[in-house]
Amino acid sequence: MLQVPFIRKNKDLVIERLAKRNIDATKMIDEVIAFDEDRKKLQSELDNTLAESNSLSKEIGNLYKSGEAQKASVLKEKTSQLKEKSKSLNESLNNKVEALNELLYKIPNVPNKIVPSGNTDEDNEEVFKEGDIPVLHNDALPHWELAKKYDIIDFELGNKITGAGFPVYKGKGARLQRALIAYFLDKNTAAGYTEYQLPHLVNEASGFGTGQLPDKEGQMYHVTEDNLYLIPTAEVPGTNIFRDVVLSESELPVSITGYTPCFRREAGSYGAHVRGLNRLHQFDKVEILRVEHPTKSYEALDGMVNHVKTILQELKLPYRILRLCGGDLGFTSALTYDFEVFSTAQDRWLEISSVSNFETFQANRLKLRFKNSNGKNELAHTLNGSALALPRVLAGILENYQTKDGVVIPEVLQSYTGFSIID
Repeated sequence: MLQVPFIRKNKDLVIERLAKRNIDATKMIDEVIAFDEDRKKLQSELDNTLAESNSLSKEIGNLYKSGEAQKASVLKEKTSQLKEKSKSLNESLNNKVEALNELLYKIPNVPNKIVPSGNTDEDNEEVFKEGDIPVLHNDALPHWELAKKYDIIDFELGNKITGAGFPVYKGKGARLQRALIAYFLDKNTAAGYTEYQLPHLVNEASGFGTGQLPDKEGQMYHVTEDNLYLIPTAEVPGTNIFRDVVLSESELPVSITGYTPCFRREAGSYGAHVRGLNRLHQFDKVEILRVEHPTKSYEALDGMVNHVKTILQELKLPYRILRLCGGDLGFTSALTYDFEVFSTAQDRWLEISSVSNFETFQANRLKLRFKNSNGKNELAHTLNGSALALPRVLAGILENYQTKDGVVIPEVLQSYTGFSIID
């Protein structure tokens, strides 16, 4: 959530940057400032009323002590009126603050100055590409056919048990999935991230804290009886560890990693581009999260991008990095880099990771602060990234490593799988 003082001080910049998201924010920003003006007036009037009431209470006490009960009674009548007025003002103030927050919740984060303008993913900027695209044999298959051929992923069985988008991993497919999770976690902990095992359901406050609510409410599975949400990513429970926390400056940066299943409704997704593992309702992902000092968060973002690079280099998968344009940028993000692996059998790029800096947007919602060198509380910056999302990495391995004799396991994973080929 954007901070009102920041909006007031940088009104033109906020409107200009939000235009990169194809949003004309002029009316919203004017409303925020007007609401805040009303809030300040109500707060001032309430403060003055309370001060007058307190002053009269002291005067009444003195009058009773000096034996002037009649004068005290007259003033008590006035204090009763002031109490009623302060109660009314307090209600009006709370309503105004609530209305202001409701408006702020609808405004996305301000894009960083280097975010390109654009409408769709076609306007994203490619900033890096690495790896040779393999030349496959003439009978090469997409991963969903390879999964059936080698009996390692059963999409029909998942459909029977739950529904479309809930695959069942079997045999070497399940072992490869487990190997990838262990490998990703080992890489992350070796890079200094502390491993956490996190809850798979969160409460409403956690959803609001990281910005999934109210923006992505329709994409989340909701356990209505308990008012809990299945997590769409480990970012939600992981970042909410620090909700309502004040860190010392010496504790920064905080770096954590965790594996969780992720649940997304992904309503309205159909067609060949979502076949197999390309888009699921339940999938596994290993996440990295950082809480950073504001002056160091973009250096940290570059470090996270480079970390994901090393994983893909070891897997020897062809990949590219995109800087997302304003129209494709997530609601809470100030700057996002997407990683895509090339699927040779499908002849298309598949997104496997997003690495983002949210600056203070989430921290403001979370009340995540640190005590700076001047002893004052200051909002931290939060960042997160996939390291990595498993389904499309697995799809990339199956398709890019296939041979006529089977699917070769990347060398770096063979000590985790215990086998070198799926045949």
